[in-house]
Amino acid sequence: MELASILNGTDAINAMHPCYESYNASLIFTSHPSLTCVFVYCVLGLLSVTTICGNLLVIIAVIYFQKLHTPTNYFILSLSVADLLVGVLVFPFSMAFTVTSCLDHEDFICKIRDIFDVSLCTSSILNLCCISIDRYYAVCQPLTYRSKINVQVALTMILLCWVIAAMIGIGIIIGGYSQGTCEEMCSVNVILSNITGPVLAFYLPAVIMSCIYLKIFFVAQKQINSIQSSKSVSKLERKATKTLAVVMGVFLLFMSPYFFCVVFQPLFADAPSIPVIETLNWLTLSNSMLNPFIYAFFYNWFRSAFKMIISGKIFHGDFADCTLM
Repeated sequence: MELASILNGTDAINAMHPCYESYNASLIFTSHPSLTCVFVYCVLGLLSVTTICGNLLVIIAVIYFQKLHTPTNYFILSLSVADLLVGVLVFPFSMAFTVTSCLDHEDFICKIRDIFDVSLCTSSILNLCCISIDRYYAVCQPLTYRSKINVQVALTMILLCWVIAAMIGIGIIIGGYSQGTCEEMCSVNVILSNITGPVLAFYLPAVIMSCIYLKIFFVAQKQINSIQSSKSVSKLERKATKTLAVVMGVFLLFMSPYFFCVVFQPLFADAPSIPVIETLNWLTLSNSMLNPFIYAFFYNWFRSAFKMIISGKIFHGDFADCTLM
């Protein structure tokens, strides 16, 4: 009976995914990929390359140009490292195992993929939390900002983000995290893991960030009506806050559907289908590609840095101390 159900599940997956075929009760990548399969993997490959190149530009810019060595940009650097690792580690694993992760959920490689996936996602949102705290002090307490959020404090916060993210990622995978595609994995431990994991890694930080940015918004509105306060918060700081709020908003927009599905799947009459899980998973992963484009759109100095890096100008002279316009 179990073998029949596995075969039926395998055939069902094979029927709806153009890149896999059943072989000895397991799924293997087809030896004769269709045009649809080739197109899907070309798009995902392009997504991975774009994510890597875009975030690599941000990392090089922040490291190379002295003018960008600020606590806020260190948080952006950490966020870009997480997004870069998503492109390097998570994308290839997901492209290879996105369909077979259910049948091979005990496989060591699949568990490693899940740990990277969860840890890097958690790291991203914790770095966004740090950015929101940084923006809070910059806008709401500008006179004490430089003393409270200095380089040493920023680096300590970044280190804590990565340590906590690694602990959460390893913890919820060991606890039995499931994307909801395997009926045999439905147990109390899995349900608890699927609830506590997203709550700790996503919902709680998202609520904290939202509250902080609402507070910043109300304070900024008061400052606009006060000449004295407006002078204490530079136009550049307000623009940085607006830009990073957009980054957070895009992050929540792309992440929320997946985490909503994971948390509330025990309430569904039927488990979410594999195409739904795949689509939501790739939606969350594609967020890692967007941040460099947001920075380039809002910041002239990031665009200038990108142009100098892409053109190779930085290799023909010392421009580390140049002013970016």
